[in-house]
Amino acid sequence: MDDTYQTYLNRVARLLQPTAYQSQLQHIYESPKFQPLPDGTRGAAPFPGYTVITPPWEEDLENSQFYNCLKELQQQLLQQLDPGLIVTVPPDSFHLTLADLIWENAYRERQAENPEYEEQLQQQIAESFHKYQLSKPSGNPISWQLLGLMVMPRAIAVCLAPNNEDSYEQIKRFRRSIYQNRGLIGLGVQQQYHLTAHVTLGYFGAIPPNLERDRLSTMLSELNIQALPQEAIALTIRRAELRKFDDMTRYYREPEWPILEF
Repeated sequence: MDDTYQTYLNRVARLLQPTAYQSQLQHIYESPKFQPLPDGTRGAAPFPGYTVITPPWEEDLENSQFYNCLKELQQQLLQQLDPGLIVTVPPDSFHLTLADLIWENAYRERQAENPEYEEQLQQQIAESFHKYQLSKPSGNPISWQLLGLMVMPRAIAVCLAPNNEDSYEQIKRFRRSIYQNRGLIGLGVQQQYHLTAHVTLGYFGAIPPNLERDRLSTMLSELNIQALPQEAIALTIRRAELRKFDDMTRYYREPEWPILEF
């Protein structure tokens, strides 16, 4: 289901064009992942599930230069956007999702039906990791670089592109080991999205009816030029981990849960 290398590069490059911002901003919605609180702010809403990600920034100091750049970009966004338009996620939780698994109602239903669901999910992910390792290529470093800001229907994120074809193919092959695992398919895990490597900076809050979308599009384009470093900053991917989340602010794991070293 995932694109070829060149198709991916072409597709994500288009996402960062001013015309793409203008189009995408016509179709943004308030995210249900954060809900209004009595004091006027927004807090994380319950949104449980499992995912496979790189270690969050608080546990991935090797990539601190990359994540520091994202933190600064997040702050600049906050300063320039109308108050309340986005709800930022904690920088400590920054990560790259390698494979979405199951979440919200689908996860709740499976868990309610099967008391051993979580244990079975963990076992099947361990099998997928093992299968990938058996056919793993030479072990060249996997490196993805920061391209720029992207607008999603309910969030603003930064988009990433692989530094070389091998980095892309390794992640594509890794995702295939998960999504083609029949045991995981039986547990309700399905590939629902093409890979669009990104790190979420914040989710949309209240969308005012008079939102100046043209001005917002221009601001995002200018931030891409002014705020991003001149030299490409890379995220080095050395590890994939099964993580659980209760909402969109924290991703955690138990010591015995499966991990994979690339």
